[in-house]
Amino acid sequence: MNTNSVECIFETQAQLGEGPSWLPKLKQLLWVDIEKSRVHLFDPVSGKNRTFEIGCHVGCAVPGANGNVFVATAKGYGELKLADGQVTWITHPEAHLPGNRFNDGKADPAGRFWAGSLPYDEKSPAGGLYVLDEHRKARQVLKDISISNGLTWTEDQRTMYYIDTPTMRVDAFDFDPATSSITNRRTVIRVPEGVGYPDGMTIDREGMLWIGMWDGWAVLRWDPKTGKQIGKIELPVARVTACCFGGERFDELYMTSASTRLDAASLAKQPLAGSLFRAKPGVSGFAPYEYRG
Repeated sequence: MNTNSVECIFETQAQLGEGPSWLPKLKQLLWVDIEKSRVHLFDPVSGKNRTFEIGCHVGCAVPGANGNVFVATAKGYGELKLADGQVTWITHPEAHLPGNRFNDGKADPAGRFWAGSLPYDEKSPAGGLYVLDEHRKARQVLKDISISNGLTWTEDQRTMYYIDTPTMRVDAFDFDPATSSITNRRTVIRVPEGVGYPDGMTIDREGMLWIGMWDGWAVLRWDPKTGKQIGKIELPVARVTACCFGGERFDELYMTSASTRLDAASLAKQPLAGSLFRAKPGVSGFAPYEYRG
């Protein structure tokens, strides 16, 4: 497995680049800059990056079955029309919590949109995990979350993996694709100190988890059956945020990063902080699920 070769494919200084998702129909990478309130579409062939201004902090963006993009933001869930950049707001399940914003999220195998929140002060477990169903109604699934992050599902659609970053864990749930209900929470990975904080996550065709490590200078590959780290892709930036598989055969790993809250000395040592990266790890992954609401 080649875990050492990584290239910068788009040099930029995103404040909080996050949530990459490969769109096979467009052959482009969907990603967000949370703190700059932007959704992006990057074309790795032309090198062009299209930007959509959302008007508030946008935690994540997922492809919709209707051809639009759906977002979870500081104002709740919304629909972004790629044709004209207009956002239509759907619902805001945390309107009563102005100190919170939505963070990472994905569509699940049933086509429902999961997104978790965090408190801006990052000091209390005031966040939650929500799912927006096919009727565009949101319900809370988990509460007492600190920094809701990575989500992914196994190929058989029966297990969901989830990260609440400060816990330094990856937890698994039994997942019911008919109802999107989760049960039987258990910890499958405990991240040791010194390798960074677990952030965004994806899964490969061997059932292994790839996790962006905030302040860890890497994406790490983990075996959820043993809880052991089994691979590493080193990056020239500290704040690696998330990753996804993409390309024609989904054998390319795309990675986002952040420059937020880095001082001048740190930025001088990592001038590519906030850029997009790509590697060929020797395994492949899956196309993202689409929201079907």
